[in-house]
Amino acid sequence: MTSRYFNRFVLINNTNKYNKIFFERNITFVEQYDTPWLTYPTADEILTLTPIPHIWSMGDRFYKLASRYYQDPRLWWIIAWYNRTPTEAHVKTGWIIDVPLPLEAALRLWDK
Repeated sequence: MTSRYFNRFVLINNTNKYNKIFFERNITFVEQYDTPWLTYPTADEILTLTPIPHIWSMGDRFYKLASRYYQDPRLWWIIAWYNRTPTEAHVKTGWIIDVPLPLEAALRLWDK
């Protein structure tokens, strides 16, 4: 399984503006992952996938769809990325969400 944190830079944040928080938590810095620049698949690349349509309904979550289709809820971000919807709050009831399959092909497109 490929994590969305794979091959990401880890940054050390010891900015003075957080000194009070560092003091309260008895730490001197925090490690943060840099923000990735994700590219969306081209039209030709999308043709290599078989999107499974899902009508979004009350109670749906990306992690639930990932668990159903990928057997791993941690892969929720692939469905969000493919549909260009960063969170469930960006999806409305009744919208059609595509689940890209096969998983291996979707991961190859993300990690290009």
